[in-house]
Amino acid sequence: MSFLAEHFGVAASDANALKDWYVRVLHAKVLRQLGDTPPAWLIELTGGFWIEIYSADSKTAPQANRVAGWRHLALRVDNIETAREHLLSQGVALEESIKPAGGGGRVLFFSDPEGNLFHLVERPPAWRPNL
Repeated sequence: MSFLAEHFGVAASDANALKDWYVRVLHAKVLRQLGDTPPAWLIELTGGFWIEIYSADSKTAPQANRVAGWRHLALRVDNIETAREHLLSQGVALEESIKPAGGGGRVLFFSDPEGNLFHLVERPPAWRPNL
């Protein structure tokens, strides 16, 4: 038996606005609208990763990266400086400066408009985790 990750769900106070942000900033592609009222969306990031965006019933404060539970989605990039400049050109506030990544490479944290934490990760060519 195998388990293949299909999508990650994100509850949003404004699902339409968050979908538009992912399309504009992260170059996501809208795969389909899943519901009309309230709206829900299935989008695809470059590389085939899907995110379902749907309406939240309530909002909690953004969480720090070291609090227990799901905390961030890492987006692999070829050049972290180029990706950083793109984010800045789109008005994205960066959490801190570029720093070393665990296991090699570099990372840069940022959040979407709903406070969901992301980080860019740049790895050396042909990088694989050591098992």
